[in-house]
Amino acid sequence: MSNLSKLLREFLEHLEIEKNRSLLTIRNYEFYLGRFIEWLGDKKPEDVTAEKIRDYRLWLNRLIDVHGDPLKKNTQNYHLIAIRSFLKYLSKRDITTLPAAKIELMKMPDREVIFLDANDLNRILEAPLQQKTREIEEDPKKNNATKIKYRDKALLEMLFSTGLRVSEMTNLKRDSVNLQKEEFTVLGKGRKSRVVFLSEQAKYWLKKYLTIRTDLNPYLFVSHDKRTGRGMQMTQKDKKMELMEEPLTPRSVQRIVQKYAKAAGITKPVTPHTLRHSYATDLLQNGADIRSVQAMLGHSSITTTQIYTHITDRELLNIHKKFHGKKRGN
Repeated sequence: MSNLSKLLREFLEHLEIEKNRSLLTIRNYEFYLGRFIEWLGDKKPEDVTAEKIRDYRLWLNRLIDVHGDPLKKNTQNYHLIAIRSFLKYLSKRDITTLPAAKIELMKMPDREVIFLDANDLNRILEAPLQQKTREIEEDPKKNNATKIKYRDKALLEMLFSTGLRVSEMTNLKRDSVNLQKEEFTVLGKGRKSRVVFLSEQAKYWLKKYLTIRTDLNPYLFVSHDKRTGRGMQMTQKDKKMELMEEPLTPRSVQRIVQKYAKAAGITKPVTPHTLRHSYATDLLQNGADIRSVQAMLGHSSITTTQIYTHITDRELLNIHKKFHGKKRGN
């Protein structure tokens, strides 16, 4: 029978070919399982026992990372999830090993969901238009300050309107967004496609932004910082090397969101994912059912979407206090 290292290679190929998992997912599995095999030794599958898994969990819990910190509980769970998936794969191949169900994950505290209330949301969405820029009496297509203002306004409206993950947003191409239909398909986690929808505001500002774009970059959102040269790349055109705007990266989108959160006077931490949380919360508080929100967020499991029920539960409590028992005497 093959050793674990050989079976791991076959498992990773299975993820790539049969499961159609992304290269990032495959690299993560390779890292987590490679660490386990290095700890256990390149042994046979039957050498993976409940006792060995318990010892490995203790080792993970006491492991110190490169920053001198212990591994986070959710990171430890990622290691265990990878092992469970690997053992399930071996079981399907009728290879004797520890049943995957024998591995229980750590109990995690409920995730804290940070979202913006209506006032904060309105302030951050309007913040790009409040920025003072040196307006030039010329064609706005040549004015990078105007391009950046329109880009940032469209970007924030898009994040709130669609609930896209930041990686999904930065991968969007111009030709993938249909402004006439006000909806388009996006490829999300696990290469699963879903339909997302544009609000009137997002559609308006995206169209305004694209109208003044003069570059040939196919990406929907790009850098326009020609003054410093940041966010520019060399491209060959007519046998000449020219500067061309680079697409925005997830990190640059994060900086943009933080910039306008600060400008709007919002003190709590705000990230692109905060706008995704705000999108989901807004849907649920206005009556959307959780299954619909699951589909619109692209969650593969309803349990992921259920983190938002705590928010709606609190909202129900506020409604109860406001409207219940008002006619009763003290």
